[in-house]
Amino acid sequence: MDREGDLLSARPALETEGLRFLHVTVGSMLATYGWYILFSCILLYVVFQKLYTRLRAWRQRHLDRAEAAAVEPDVVVKRQEALAVARLKMQEELNAQVEKHKEKLRQLEEEKRRQKIEMWDSMQEGKSYKRNARKPQEEDSPGPSTSSVIPKRKSDKKPLRGNGYNPLTGEGGGACSWRPGRRGPSSGG
Repeated sequence: MDREGDLLSARPALETEGLRFLHVTVGSMLATYGWYILFSCILLYVVFQKLYTRLRAWRQRHLDRAEAAAVEPDVVVKRQEALAVARLKMQEELNAQVEKHKEKLRQLEEEKRRQKIEMWDSMQEGKSYKRNARKPQEEDSPGPSTSSVIPKRKSDKKPLRGNGYNPLTGEGGGACSWRPGRRGPSSGG
């Protein structure tokens, strides 16, 4: 029985020693990093509150969408039909534009073919084909006729430079002339 008494009396000493060690360790850690721990806890609390409200709002939107999709299939069908009608209308407009473009290309090709035929005929007759090729363009243009336009004569002004001026030779240039530097090493002493 002595042994049992010794074990019982020894236990509280170990527990108090462990509590004392824990108290010193935690106390020193709080003394060193207490403010950091406090601000970290406050920051985590604020972040969790923000995330929780966003998560709740996201869940609510998700449930609202699921309910709206399940309750109103007629609205979805109407929306898809309207989309199909709009796409069909746009495709018809595009097809009409393509047809107009093709018609313009056909007309241009026909005009070119007709001009080539006229040019060939005029060459066969011995006429100049360039003069005939210009006539349809002049007839189509609604501008003034060639008889009313008087061509401008070249003025009889004196040219700015003489006929013998060449900027690469350095001649005829007046007071300023450039000459390349001497080749070879500089002569110095």
